[in-house]
Amino acid sequence: MKWVEVSITTSHEATEAITNIFHDLGAGGVVIEDDELLNRYKVSGLWDYYDIPASENPEIVIIKAYLPADNLLNDKLKTFKEAVEKLELHNLDTGEGKIDCKEVYESDWSSAWKEYFHTFRVGENIVIKPSWEEYIPVANDIVIDVDPSVAFGTGTHASTKMCLELLEEIVKPGYTVFDIGTGSGILSIASAKLGAEKIIAVDNDKVAVKTAFSNVIDNEVGNIVTVKHGDLLKGIDEKADIIVANIIADVIIKILPDVKEKLKEDGSFIASGIILERLTDVISAIEGTELYIDKVVEEDCWAALLISHNDDE
Repeated sequence: MKWVEVSITTSHEATEAITNIFHDLGAGGVVIEDDELLNRYKVSGLWDYYDIPASENPEIVIIKAYLPADNLLNDKLKTFKEAVEKLELHNLDTGEGKIDCKEVYESDWSSAWKEYFHTFRVGENIVIKPSWEEYIPVANDIVIDVDPSVAFGTGTHASTKMCLELLEEIVKPGYTVFDIGTGSGILSIASAKLGAEKIIAVDNDKVAVKTAFSNVIDNEVGNIVTVKHGDLLKGIDEKADIIVANIIADVIIKILPDVKEKLKEDGSFIASGIILERLTDVISAIEGTELYIDKVVEEDCWAALLISHNDDE
């Protein structure tokens, strides 16, 4: 089958938003070439390819997506360009913004990237394992099988990694968790395996919902996690012990009133996907609400907040 590889040269700040645009267009795969991440991997021991030289332009990110070469392609490319241009209205720096296209065959891209992604550990006990690799768990390991080819959220991105670490810190047996913008479902799966009793995973992307559901079933937590197609916290009538949202700053600000309403009195809100340049905006929006910032975590150019419903210890 013929596909068109659509690539855009952009910034770290716009990476998640552009990835979401590609998924909304029904992309049959998204690849993020992040030289800053490559440089970190070279010194981390997580990657096998140490002979690749360190990048001198770590501020540049190239995102590639694969769209079917059919009669809908031109409309999708137009929609993509317009959606990227609108990101500037949300104060997101899209960098160079250069868009390129080339025709490829499915066999050229659908499996080649697998050689670069291997099992790795996040936090104390969480182990992220690609579905094609074997791994023998050691004591206390919480193993999550995930296929990174189909939706955002593998644990390698700093925003997802910080969410996993915070979840490991605060999830307790019997908790109810809302995972808003679930993507691959990795945060919901982690919550379930950490002991949560009920998880509602929501995404407005039908492809992500399908992917998350598949990953939930593969990880044998389908009796705990409910995956829904929806608009953020709308339509959820109950309250949660933990709400986690790995999205972008503007959306986090937008849902703060709903978070306050849907969070139990002693509950916690994990807000991630915040580029450092927007951290002060999110903090300012929290001020004056009945939500309180307990912890700010930063990694690379990203931040995550652990927020409580009240400031009582």
